[in-house]
Amino acid sequence: MKSLIVTALTTAAAVAQQPAAAPKQPMSFFVTSVGPGDGANLGGLASADAHCQKLAEAAGAGNRTWRAYLSVSAADGKPAVNARDRIGNGPWFNAKGTRIAQGQADLHGDTLDLARLGNTVQRVNALTEKGEPVKGAGDSPNQHDILTGSRPDGMAYTDAADHTCKNWTSNGEGTAQVGHHDRTGGPNTSWNSVHPSRGCSQASLVSTGGAGLFYCFSPGN
Repeated sequence: MKSLIVTALTTAAAVAQQPAAAPKQPMSFFVTSVGPGDGANLGGLASADAHCQKLAEAAGAGNRTWRAYLSVSAADGKPAVNARDRIGNGPWFNAKGTRIAQGQADLHGDTLDLARLGNTVQRVNALTEKGEPVKGAGDSPNQHDILTGSRPDGMAYTDAADHTCKNWTSNGEGTAQVGHHDRTGGPNTSWNSVHPSRGCSQASLVSTGGAGLFYCFSPGN
């Protein structure tokens, strides 16, 4: 009996000494579950941010500031804005608490080693604010085109072409650079810069495998 008591006490002590499980990290990254519905006309950068904030609030994460991962080109005397400069320094976590990236360097693969390691933005982890997966290649409809207007390093384009559907105000002329949240299809497997859209209307975005969705990050982490 004594040995049983000693064993029980030893086991209880060992359990008590085990570190407590780390608390789930709050969501600081998501793919919009829906777009505004007017193609790549998001109403400009501020309205895109407001869309992120609205969706986050509906999901119970409105106590944080949210920013759309979108670049804009220099125009009308205003400088370009880089998507990577809008989202803070990380780390970022999805709705399930899975870490997407520790910081800017691994999110964008700033060094060769980090580019090889990559981030965890892919089909399983690139979830909406509701914690739901986004339809990708092989699903019907395919919605893996995610609006970014960005180069792979998260910077705005500097050439004369339109990569942002007139800085997210056009649903007609222009094109938008998109990434693939599922890392499938296209000339590369980039989450943020694979190819231009066919146009800026909702129909054009749908025809190339999108739905006018974009990434949202909270820079407050």
